[in-house]
Amino acid sequence: MAKPRPRRCLLGYSRTTDSEWFIIEGDEYDTAFFDKRSKFMHYLPEVAIINNLEFDHADIFENLEAVKSSFNHFIRLIPRNGLLLANGDDRNVAPLLNVTHCPVKRFGLEEGNAVQAFNIRYGPTATEFEIPSFKFHTNLLGELNVRNALAVVGCAKHCGLKNHQIQSALDNFKGIKRRMEVRGIAGGVTVVDDFGHHPTAIRETLRALRIKYPHQKLWAIFEPRSNTTRRKVFQNELVQAFDEADAVVVSEIARLELLTPEERLDPTKLMQDLNSSGKAAAYLPQVDTIVAHVAKNVQGGDVVCVFSNGGFGGIHNKLLESIGRV
Repeated sequence: MAKPRPRRCLLGYSRTTDSEWFIIEGDEYDTAFFDKRSKFMHYLPEVAIINNLEFDHADIFENLEAVKSSFNHFIRLIPRNGLLLANGDDRNVAPLLNVTHCPVKRFGLEEGNAVQAFNIRYGPTATEFEIPSFKFHTNLLGELNVRNALAVVGCAKHCGLKNHQIQSALDNFKGIKRRMEVRGIAGGVTVVDDFGHHPTAIRETLRALRIKYPHQKLWAIFEPRSNTTRRKVFQNELVQAFDEADAVVVSEIARLELLTPEERLDPTKLMQDLNSSGKAAAYLPQVDTIVAHVAKNVQGGDVVCVFSNGGFGGIHNKLLESIGRV
């Protein structure tokens, strides 16, 4: 008997097993300096999941419409016998779903989605939600993880899994590094690492942390390091992104010299806007200065979340060591 043809599904980070399914994360960033097509244009997905669509990668895409165009081309790769699973609540995704060459199934929290979560219960250690035939729970927190789990449910059911099998996988999934990852506790202060480098990611992570730590003082330390947040593209959006934080510290823009003053994020204005909204905010360019400031002002029970898509000068260990000595 011939070996079954390997099938493909876009879902998350890649992991190779003996399954007939190969799962890989899609990447809209360009392929190489000589190939400006998004990386995912080189994939051949049988099932594709689009969870949300926003402007990002300002060094590659001119505007949101350019991002949509790339995703539109990607959708055309899905075969007739495949499936497009899409967030039915996302207004930027909606215009891309009027396709007839492949089946489309929407998931989300609002009415009209084929896979809809209801009776959602957010807790500090777990989240529950229901679909018409089953109640799921996950140890991950916040609305963003309900949406992620819904996408998993829709995809897994398409692949032939039953509800109890999906729940078993959710039970065993412990999350991934750099997504609300607790790096340690020192002096009663919890230091969290998060890869968030986009206003939406920062906002949703802080909302989830507020559920987990409802009464603690929540610090947000942000390094503008991505090619988008280094620019003024999200100057105003960043103010709202920190709504759930009690205190905000912003570091110097990474690779500052590569951007003109007209292009780059304005930390002074960001501080003014955060302070005007009643937020305690400080612009402290250097890592050691940030560490000293936080160590001096934190108290036992506080939570410090560091947002960066890089190593940020080893700030996590420096914070733990410095706070532990106070």
